[in-house]
Amino acid sequence: MNILIVSSYLPFPLFSGGNIRLYNIIKRLSKHHQVTLVAEMRKHQTEDDINEVKKICKSVYTVTRSSQWSLENIAKTGISSKPFLVVGHKSREMQEIISGLLEKEKFDLIHVETFYVAQNIPQTSVPIVLVEHNIEYLVYKRFADGASPVLRPFLYADVMKMKRYESMLWKTVDRLVAVSEVEKTAMKRADAVVVPNGVDTEKYKMNDLKSKTLEKEKKILFIGDFKWIQNRNAAAWIITEIWPLINSKFTNQLTDQDSKLALKLWIVGKHIPDSIKFLSNDPSIILDENAPKETEKIYSNAYMLLAPIRVGGGTSYKILEAMACGLPVVTTVLGVEGLGAKDGKEVLIGDDTNILSQNVIRLLKDPKIYRTIGENARKLIEKNFEWGKIVERLENVYKSLK
Repeated sequence: MNILIVSSYLPFPLFSGGNIRLYNIIKRLSKHHQVTLVAEMRKHQTEDDINEVKKICKSVYTVTRSSQWSLENIAKTGISSKPFLVVGHKSREMQEIISGLLEKEKFDLIHVETFYVAQNIPQTSVPIVLVEHNIEYLVYKRFADGASPVLRPFLYADVMKMKRYESMLWKTVDRLVAVSEVEKTAMKRADAVVVPNGVDTEKYKMNDLKSKTLEKEKKILFIGDFKWIQNRNAAAWIITEIWPLINSKFTNQLTDQDSKLALKLWIVGKHIPDSIKFLSNDPSIILDENAPKETEKIYSNAYMLLAPIRVGGGTSYKILEAMACGLPVVTTVLGVEGLGAKDGKEVLIGDDTNILSQNVIRLLKDPKIYRTIGENARKLIEKNFEWGKIVERLENVYKSLK
């Protein structure tokens, strides 16, 4: 097949979930298909990043992403029926590139990553497959629910615009893809297909869990891209509420053996904002902006992943990758949305500070449950989330257009 992918992001470097997903999908698609990519490019991305993507594509075209938070976009949104996110992603340059490609080449389909760049595709007879990583209006609603009462009415108004626009677009495309059953249900389109996120199981190898339980320094990991609301929210919750309770409870339950342990909270991510850095001066908290680029090395040095996600949607890569390494995960119901992971079998789940902290302590004190959770998590990943199987599902969606 000759496939045109239109994306709201250039999928390199592999620092975010969207980049990881699209890069791995293109890498595997390109073994059997021709892939042309048209993508928005952020200011921090370089020519080297473009060249990395060119290695797995027939051709790559990039459009510089302008600032979303401009006075022009805010003013346009105020008088438009379109939501702020859609207004900010309208691009005449992208429209011209796509129009030119459709005129000179015959494509079998157009694969669109995120609904808000679909507006840049001209009217065409080429079938369109829309892939949604989140239900965006629900993500923004969760954010609006926790915003200042002064801002909330304005945010809710934009959420309603987004819901209307997003729902309208779902009805117009030829095929609609969600990353989990939860998103598919919210789409209310019977023929929507689930193509979940995946993991490179060769790259993310299983940890030696028995050796892990014998380590004297145990790092409780949180990792994330801090440009995203859900990661800032989770990190703040850990630092201000969950970690102090873990320290307090663990100290109260100390045995002679426990007293030899050194507990650390290891928060990893680029550009950690001052709003997070100034939350605590606890010496047991490590804020690490210079951890290895290879996230598999980070997981091999951590004892467990603490990921209390309560804002956002889709599937969290940090959770998938940790599970692939056999690193036990403590998270919320939202954190494992769509994974099919069961509490007490592949993960430990809690939606309040007390249960989350108690689950962390349970993994610290019980080597047997630690190993069982880690081993079961790896089995779940191998069964359902290996990239080869994920791309086969997507190819079946493409074939259904014929």
